Amino acid sequence: MRGGWSIPMGRILGVEIRLHFFFALLLGLAFVSGGLGRFSALRGVALWLLLLGLVGVREMARGLVSAYYGLRMRTLLLLPIGGLPGYASPEDAEEAAKGRAHVALAVVGPIANVLAAAVLLGFIYGVAPQVAILAKPWISASHLLRSAFWLSLFLAAINLLPAYPLDAGRLLRGSFSRSRGNLGGTRAASGIGQAVALALFIAGIFLQSPWLLLAGFFIFVGAQLEDQGVVLQSVVDTVRMQDIMLTDFASLLASDTLEDALSKAVHSLQDDFPVVRSGLLVGITTRQRILEALQMDGNGYVQSVMARTFQVAQPQDSLGATFRRISAGSGLSMVPVLQGEQIVGIVTLQNLMHSMGLLAESRRLRQQSAE
Repeated sequence: MRGGWSIPMGRILGVEIRLHFFFALLLGLAFVSGGLGRFSALRGVALWLLLLGLVGVREMARGLVSAYYGLRMRTLLLLPIGGLPGYASPEDAEEAAKGRAHVALAVVGPIANVLAAAVLLGFIYGVAPQVAILAKPWISASHLLRSAFWLSLFLAAINLLPAYPLDAGRLLRGSFSRSRGNLGGTRAASGIGQAVALALFIAGIFLQSPWLLLAGFFIFVGAQLEDQGVVLQSVVDTVRMQDIMLTDFASLLASDTLEDALSKAVHSLQDDFPVVRSGLLVGITTRQRILEALQMDGNGYVQSVMARTFQVAQPQDSLGATFRRISAGSGLSMVPVLQGEQIVGIVTLQNLMHSMGLLAESRRLRQQSAE
């Protein structure tokens, strides 16, 4: 859900950094505020980069706190109001939402921005004392040093609003989650966040403040993204592997030659195959691996191209758990489903959306019949 409206920016310490597309709106505003001319436009870009850097400062501080508490972040989506982290496990996400770490994660962002503002203020008075800090406009492409100081304070102040997914709003969500559960707490906090966003938007119109308008808009976007993410998670955690696994699938023998395996693959819609020996699962491989091995080394045996380290699931495991097994696995997009030592099904990324669609329709029809 989040990745569809974002731009990949690379990885830092194993965390995938993505930039939300709406951040480009800020870049457009920066061009407008910079006025006409090449030099002014460059100053507008510099103002946008300052905001991006200050968001990075707060998220770096939050990342250090996450690492201190042993929370593994997998993704970080950057918005102008801050970042939306994605954690590697539900346990880490729950700890960040309402565990020991959630207060520290909520306060460290504003503290980091206030400290950054203090450093900037010291730099201004030490290097450029002629800069009028209190002169208006506080944030403008024409005065980058002054803008950096006020942008940092603005980020700290805006995150003190009780609007999810801002820092204070995360504290509110943690409080709600303890009494209403994860989904109910997120929905309640998200509703408050959207109300605050609307209030900021209206205030921005009356005060003719583009920054309040943008803050309201991005708070609303962030609340929607978080709400959708939690709803999706609640859905996938109620679906079991036995509900969606493929029970009619082809498997390969470890002793099959690669040519025989490719012949079997030709007559199957699968891209991923479990590999068995004496009826027991010993590996998994793909159509692509078989083809590449044949092209490079000629004929051989399936056991030479199978992955021996892989994740498995049980029929009662949730879809959410399986997603995590796929993402944490050996690069293969299949999870075998075992009943004891017997393979009874497979779940692949290839068939997942198709199976989920059929399952949703099946549940809907059963509900209509019950009514």
